[in-house]
Amino acid sequence: MSAKKLTVIGLVAVVALFFYLGMSAYQKRVQIAQDVQVKAEQTRLVRMHSPVFGPQAGQVTIVEFFDPACETCRAFYPIVKSLMAQYPSDVKLVIRYAPFHQGSDVVVKLLEAARSQGKYQTVLEAVLAAQPAWADHGQPNIETAFKVAEQAGLDLTQARQDMEKPGMQALLQQDIEDLTALQVTKTPTFFVNGRSLPSFGPDQLAALVADEVGKLKR
Repeated sequence: MSAKKLTVIGLVAVVALFFYLGMSAYQKRVQIAQDVQVKAEQTRLVRMHSPVFGPQAGQVTIVEFFDPACETCRAFYPIVKSLMAQYPSDVKLVIRYAPFHQGSDVVVKLLEAARSQGKYQTVLEAVLAAQPAWADHGQPNIETAFKVAEQAGLDLTQARQDMEKPGMQALLQQDIEDLTALQVTKTPTFFVNGRSLPSFGPDQLAALVADEVGKLKR
């Protein structure tokens, strides 16, 4: 290999290294800023209206800012369920809505209508399973989500009526105000007992949950 090619490769490697270090430093600054904001706005993490899975008395709370049209939220759903199964007495999940994708606000209202019928988790799992069929980000097919929910046992006529109630929009607006104040910009975003993930990934989430559970045993 010629000296010129080696020089070019070396320069590319140096640029790549500086880019990586710069991105890492930027992400760390963003995380620190968000942690400061979350500490100052603790009451915004969980609201009385928020859906909760797991033991009400659980001392480790995973708060997930969630978009039903988000592919990564769909991928993380079984991961979070597995963590809760691993610590059945200690860990609970609180869902907060972050309707960043087109049509997600309507599906959020559909889920809340399902909750009023006692079918929240059933409809949530059905909607997530069918997500590829309805959650086209450019042109979502929301009626497909409605049909899937009905097939999962939802009284769709009643659900459509419930979705029009003023409280539905107020609930959604509160979650949007909270995610804005907490500087949540992507889904899913997780907080575990108010702590953000050091970096995004299932292992990082599992480690943070394990650390918080471990504190209960000390």
